[in-house]
Order: sequence, then structure tokens, then C-alpha cells
Amino acid sequence: MDFDFTDEQRLLKESVERLLADRYGFDKRRTYLADGWSQALWGQYAELGLLGLPFAEEHGGFGGGAIDIMLIMEAFGRVLALEPYLASVVLSGTALRLAGSDAQQAALVPQIADGSLRLAFAHGERQARYDLPDVATTAKPKPGGGWLLDGAKSVVSHGDAAHKLIVSARVSGERDDPDGIGLFLVDAAAGGVARRGYALRDGTRAAEIALSGVEVAAGDALGEPGAALPVIERVVEAGIAATAAEAVGAMETMQALTLEYMKTRVQFGKPIGENQALQHRATEMFMSLEQGRSLAILAAITLDEEDAAERTHNIALAKVGVGQAARFVSQNAVQLHGGIGMTEEYAVGHYFRRCMVIEHTFGDTAHHLSRLAGEVR
Repeated sequence: MDFDFTDEQRLLKESVERLLADRYGFDKRRTYLADGWSQALWGQYAELGLLGLPFAEEHGGFGGGAIDIMLIMEAFGRVLALEPYLASVVLSGTALRLAGSDAQQAALVPQIADGSLRLAFAHGERQARYDLPDVATTAKPKPGGGWLLDGAKSVVSHGDAAHKLIVSARVSGERDDPDGIGLFLVDAAAGGVARRGYALRDGTRAAEIALSGVEVAAGDALGEPGAALPVIERVVEAGIAATAAEAVGAMETMQALTLEYMKTRVQFGKPIGENQALQHRATEMFMSLEQGRSLAILAAITLDEEDAAERTHNIALAKVGVGQAARFVSQNAVQLHGGIGMTEEYAVGHYFRRCMVIEHTFGDTAHHLSRLAGEVR
């Protein structure tokens, strides 16, 4: 797929890459892991305008689009960035833009843009797996207005670092009904909210969140309570597009590391890169990378598609294709490195783990293949 960026997009790409090149070497990243991510870099993202990028200018943002987010996420993927950009800006930001009132956006977006407010999107539950309508958390109306939330959310990306949570909860219907789901802004420090943070296998942060009688004001409902599933679906689609771009960035780095290793690793008196079979393998890795890149672009440009069936199809297609490409590139990168590829001290194994976590986020390859197989087109 041939795609030309605008001058503004090229400038954005160069600015982000320059910042990350200065501040995100592999050894430096390992120091960030102690705290989970770098708050200093978060402030620099705010100075560059990255945190307010996708929001409308009238609400304090910069009016960026899906391609801009794609460029940022690719750059993050190349260095395995740890900051909660996906959770706060992409996922929660999409929910806020689609369902938030003008007053809510005017109040929250400037704080998100300057880095003082972090959000997390709390939707997944232990029993639901990848079934988006499966919501057991409840929101019951309070006498006099407002809501009481009870339930639990699992594997909430950067849920332990958020100041506010966007929580899905059922206001009516059975557990897996598509109707009857609402979205609510919840103060993470509110009474009845308990969080347990932990690191995933790739080092990124997540949290288990318990809600027990949490009081939410009527004005903190996002959109119409009971009609939130289409918004949740759009949030997940934005997350798939963003992580697809991140996986492409990770694949780029793995490809570069592997080629460099093949040029310098000497065996039987010559570099292993002179072995024709290994050259073929490296070529196949490059082809998979480029196929993944094209599908990541497709996902990004599909996000604004008004036809829900077309959008769902393309996003699932991208999720499957990028997942397969990332698995192929990751496995071959580790194999071509040999034993060193499995060590903690060498970068390629960390990229492998990040790609595997991405593959299982927002539905794994098998889940989306099943969705594609079930389509009637």
C-alpha cells in the first residue's frame, strides 16, 4: 500500500523519533521499568503536544487524526515505550471524544493535554474474555440522582497510574445483553475503589480494579446510560489500530537487530548472514513486516469509516494479519539470534514478549479469525 504523509505528519514523526532516540535507549528503558514508566517523559510528551493530539481544538486539543496516532505508536513500538499513552490518550480519549459532553471535554481535555490528568479505560472482566457485551459490573440509580457501582474489572491497562477511570457498568438487562451498558467517570481515589497494580509479561503495567458501592454523580455518566456498547466497540477498534502500529514499530527494530547480528556473528569462519538459507529467512521477515505495515495503515484509515460492518471487517482483518506477521517476525528474530535472543540482557526477547502481549490484547488472532469466518458479506 502506497501512502504519503503530509509535511505536518512528517514533522510529528521526526520530533517523536528524535525525543525517543535521546531518551529511550534499551538500557535507559530498563531503568524506567523500576517505576513502570517515566513521568519525566510524560511531561515531554505533553510539551510536544502528543497528549492533546487527537482532541478537538475547541476543547483544548490539537485536532489530530488516526494517522497521527499511528505514527506515534509506531515510534513507541520501536523503543518499547512504557508510558500510558494507549490507556489514557487512545482508549480513554476515544471514549471521551465519542460519548463525553462538550462540558465534560472542555473540563478534562486541557488537563489530559498538559499531562496532569491520566485516564484508564476499565471494561474487561474476568468472565468475559473477548466478549464486549459481557458486563457483570452494575450501576444502580441512587435516590435523588447519581449511581452506585459494584463489580470488578480485570487487566486494566495502566489502571494503577490513572487519576480517573472510565468504567463500563450495566444499568439494565442480563449480563451479556448488548443493550443496558453505561460508561461512567470514576475518581480512582473514590471510596469503594480498590486497585492492585502489576507488571505484565512484557513489563507494561495493568491493574485489577474492585468497585464496592462507589458513588458516581449523575453528571459523570458519559453519554446515555444503557447505550454505550457502540462506543466501547469504537474504543476497542481504536486500540487495535494503535497496537497494530506499535507492533509494526517493534517488528522494524527486530528486523534491524537481526540483520545487524547476521552481519557480525561469525561461525565457521564467516558471518552467518552469508548463509543463503538465512538470507531467505530474513527476506521473509521483511515481507511479513511490510504486509503488517500495510494492514496497520488500513486499520488507521478505517477508523473513520461510517459503515460499521466495513469498519469491523477491516479492523478484524488488520488484527489477524498484524498478529500473524508479528509472531512470524518475532519467532524468527529470536531463532536467528540463537541463545542470546532468550536472555534478559538482550533486546530482541523483550520485543518478542511485547508483540505476544499485543496479539492477545483486544482479542487474539483466533478470536478475530472466528469473527471473519462468521461474516456474511
